[in-house]
Amino acid sequence: MIAVPRIKVCCISSVEEARIAVNHGASALGLVSQMPSGPGVIADELIAEIVATVAPPVATFLLTSRCEADAIVEQHAACNTSTLQLVDFVEPSELAKLRRALPHVKIVQVIHVMGEESVEEAKQIAPLVDALLLDSGNPKLAVKELGGTGRTHNWRLSRQICEQVARPVFLAGGLRASNVAEAIESVVPFGLDICTGVRQDGALNADRLREFMQAVRRSAVKP
Repeated sequence: MIAVPRIKVCCISSVEEARIAVNHGASALGLVSQMPSGPGVIADELIAEIVATVAPPVATFLLTSRCEADAIVEQHAACNTSTLQLVDFVEPSELAKLRRALPHVKIVQVIHVMGEESVEEAKQIAPLVDALLLDSGNPKLAVKELGGTGRTHNWRLSRQICEQVARPVFLAGGLRASNVAEAIESVVPFGLDICTGVRQDGALNADRLREFMQAVRRSAVKP
């Protein structure tokens, strides 16, 4: 039997969306700050307002595209989330500085799975952070694509990363009720990150989220 993955509902844009996600069993909420592209961006002030309504053990993730430790620390002070999700590459020296500055805040590094090189990148970064999040995207574009694409990526590579790093791994990118069982079986991740697959006209849809959660539970208990 496969363990039920933790579920992180991303792109939360209001206190009401946070409530819906938590009531449907979310283990974590993703709050998207300023990004070069992608959905769900909200102001730091609103992130802080939402965070204040979320009680442990539900985790709150600040998605930040900042790459320098001092700037990330400054933003975290305004948002006060339990976790930082770094959606762009952050130099190891800056990760170490960030860890020293915020020792009680979890750090999750996003790896954009684009090819075999992504496996090596994940192996190098994993010891410096608390978890990895594997997503679709392309940070090499002129306008960086750092998540929220609604596309899947090569799950074979994601499986390799899960098997080769000693850190929890979240899987993101194009997940929905219709493909989540295959994703869990193919990758066996610690957690799943969902955004576009449970939204309708840009808003979190309770029916789609319920359907997704049911599909996850069914896939985890099958013989």
